[in-house]
Amino acid sequence: MKRILYPRVLETIERHSMMRPGDCIGIGVSGGADSVALLRLLAELRSQLGVRILVLHFHHQLRGAEADEDELFVSGLARQLGFEFVSERADVAGEARRNGWNLEDAARRLRYQFFASAAASRGLSRVAVAHTADDQAETVLAHLLRGTGPAGLAGIYPVAGLIIRPLLDIGRDELRDYLLILNQSWREDATNQDTSRMRARIRHQLLPLLQRDFEPATVALLARLAGLAREEETFWRALEDERFAALVSREPGGEFSLGIADLLSPFPPLAPESRDARRDVGRDAGFPRAPVLVLTRRLVRRIFFELRGSRQQLTARHVEDVLRLATKSQSGSRIELPGVLVERLFDRLVFSLVSPTAGAEKIGAKHFSGPQFEYAIALPSASEPACIVVPEIRRRFNLKVIDWSSASRETTKSWSIIDCDRLRWPLILRNWRPGDCYRPYRRRRVRKLKRLLLESRIPLRDRTGWPVLTSAGVLVWALGCPVADEFAPQSGTRAGLLIAEEEF
Repeated sequence: MKRILYPRVLETIERHSMMRPGDCIGIGVSGGADSVALLRLLAELRSQLGVRILVLHFHHQLRGAEADEDELFVSGLARQLGFEFVSERADVAGEARRNGWNLEDAARRLRYQFFASAAASRGLSRVAVAHTADDQAETVLAHLLRGTGPAGLAGIYPVAGLIIRPLLDIGRDELRDYLLILNQSWREDATNQDTSRMRARIRHQLLPLLQRDFEPATVALLARLAGLAREEETFWRALEDERFAALVSREPGGEFSLGIADLLSPFPPLAPESRDARRDVGRDAGFPRAPVLVLTRRLVRRIFFELRGSRQQLTARHVEDVLRLATKSQSGSRIELPGVLVERLFDRLVFSLVSPTAGAEKIGAKHFSGPQFEYAIALPSASEPACIVVPEIRRRFNLKVIDWSSASRETTKSWSIIDCDRLRWPLILRNWRPGDCYRPYRRRRVRKLKRLLLESRIPLRDRTGWPVLTSAGVLVWALGCPVADEFAPQSGTRAGLLIAEEEF
C-alpha cells in the first residue's frame, strides 16, 4: 500500500505544481484519519520533495473535552514526528451567530483564516489539507442537489491560492488501509455521523447506495467529471477576469456598478461598435442568449463574490432576478440578494452590501429614508468666506460673496450664483424633502424638485440626501439645478453669493 500511495501523491503534487524544494509547508491536521494520513505521507516524502513541515491544528470549541483531546493527540503526533506544532482556538458558534452564518460555514471560514494567518506569520508557502477523492464526489453530488451550474461541477480544486490538496486523487478507504499498515491511530469525530446534515447523508447514505446499486466506480467517475469541468471553468474564469476588469467599476463607497448594455452583451465586439447603438439594450430586450448568457451570469456571481467573499448563498434564481431587473425594470427599481442590494440607476446596475439590520428598509418601496440634515447659515462677507461641512453626505460647501461684475469670470460649472440682496433670514442648508418645488431661472412654471432631479439623472439613493438652500422657508437653490428665478442676479445686482461644492 505504501509503495502504491507514495508515487500517486508525488504525481498529484508534481502535476499541479503544489510545492517546490525549499518550501515550508503547513499541514492542517484535525486528528481524523484523512489528515493524519496526509501528515504521515508528507512526512515520508519530505526529503524527496525538499520541503519543511509545520503542523497546524484549529480548535473549533464545539465538542468540549473531545476537541481538547483531538488537540493533544495532534500535538503529540507532531512531536513524535519531529515537527513544530501551532494551534489556535476560536468561538465558532459565537461567530456564526454574530454573522448569520451556518455552523459549517463559520467553521470553514475561521479555519482558513487561521491557515492564512499562520502562513503570513510563519513564512509558509502553502497549506496542505486532506480532501480526498471521496470528498470530491460528495461535493459534486451536494452541488448537484442544490441546483448547481457548470462551475459547481468543478468541485474541489487541487490548488486554490494558499491551499493545496495532495490527496484529491486517493480514496478514503485507501488512506485508512495505509494507517492500519503503519499501526497509526487516529481520532473519530462523532458529529460526522450526524445524518441531519446533508453532507453526512450524502456520505453515509447516497454515495454507498450509488456504489452498491448503480456503479461501483461512482467516486472515480465523479472525480473525472470534476476534472473535465475544471478545465472548462479555467477557460471561462480567464474570460470572466478580463471582462470584469474591463466592464465593472468599483465606486468610492465600495459598491460595484456595471452598465446594463455591458452586462447583457459582455463579450468584446468583433468589429468597431458604437456604444450609442447598445445604449438601449435591456430596455425592451429579453434575456441575452447563450453563450452570452453564460458570461452575463458569471459577471453577476463575480460581483456578488467580490462583495460577500463567498457565492454560497447565491442561487440561480437570484441571478435570474438580477437579469429581470436589468431587462424589465425602470430606473430606481431594486432587489435584495442575500446581503447585497442591487439597484437599477438609469442604464446601470449598482451592487452594494447591506447590513444584517437593514431589513427595515423595504426593497421596492417608492421612498426610503436617507441622510437628514439642516444647517443654519450666516451670510459671509467678501473678505471672510464661509465653509459648511455636511458629514451626512460627505460634502463641503464653500460660500463666498463677490462683486457681481466679476462673477462671470469666476463662475464654473459647479458653482451657483444667488443675488445676496434678495435673500432673507433664516438661511438654511438642508436635504431635499418630498414636496419641494420652485421656479427655476428663466422658466415660466413652478417645477417639482423631484422631477428636476430625475431629469438630471440623479440616482434615487443620492436624491434622498440632495442639498438645497432655503431663504425664509422659500427654496432658493438645489445642487446641480438652476437657481430660483426670483433669486437670480439681475441687472441691478451688486453682490452675488457663490456656492461651490466638493466631496471629502
